[in-house]
Amino acid sequence: MTGSEETPSFRLAYVPGVTPDKWVRIWNERLPDVPLTLTQVPAAEAPGVLLGGGADAGLVRLPVDRSALSAIPLYTETTVVVIPKDHLVTAADEVTVEDLADEIVLHPLDDVLGWERLPGRPALERPATTADAVELVAAGIGVLLVPLSLARLHHRKDLTYRTVTDAPESSVALSWPEDAHTDRVEDFIGIVRGRTVNSTRGRQPAQAPRKGERTQAAPARRTPAGGKQTGGARRGAGGTARGGGNAGRGGGKGGGSGKGAKRGRPRRG
Repeated sequence: MTGSEETPSFRLAYVPGVTPDKWVRIWNERLPDVPLTLTQVPAAEAPGVLLGGGADAGLVRLPVDRSALSAIPLYTETTVVVIPKDHLVTAADEVTVEDLADEIVLHPLDDVLGWERLPGRPALERPATTADAVELVAAGIGVLLVPLSLARLHHRKDLTYRTVTDAPESSVALSWPEDAHTDRVEDFIGIVRGRTVNSTRGRQPAQAPRKGERTQAAPARRTPAGGKQTGGARRGAGGTARGGGNAGRGGGKGGGSGKGAKRGRPRRG
């Protein structure tokens, strides 16, 4: 038996901008005995981490190599332009790529938008990271287009952002190695897809006790003495006061109860 079998756990990688807190909370509620370990990795490195066995699954940015990785798209983010608060672009609620034609548009090496053609004017050098590019925006050197979550992640009081309506967008997916679809991965798939506890994989046996209860109730329907079993007695098979009343009416045919005696009086007349 391996160490992972002795101590079950689930390792989840996630890329910057993704917030897995809600799903992690649900995991901890449903599977308290299975620790979930979070590891943040750069977007470009996430597929390699999964294929190298560094995580069981990951919240990654598409596209990924579908010949090696399975992926379930979760959502697509709005793209925004990050700008200083006193920039002219702030006069509009949203802009187009054409509106940025005269701007120096920074293009960091870790860009996740996958541009076919960059908008605006290129900077002299590409910043190494999105964080570095944000610093350059704050210095008034240019503007930056990123998914909304990254704009929020690198928020600064002197910067703001506006939606870019026609820019490429970034989609986030749950991904895992094609040949490693484990029960733990299936559990997490159920969580991100919003399945309830009873609808998740392996929960169906919970219905068995209800069948047992019906089986145990069967002998109680044969307990009333005298006469044929009636529908009223079947409903009261638990031995309640209501069940006793039904049994009394059934026994009236033998001259037992008061109500039964009243039904017999016309025969004597």
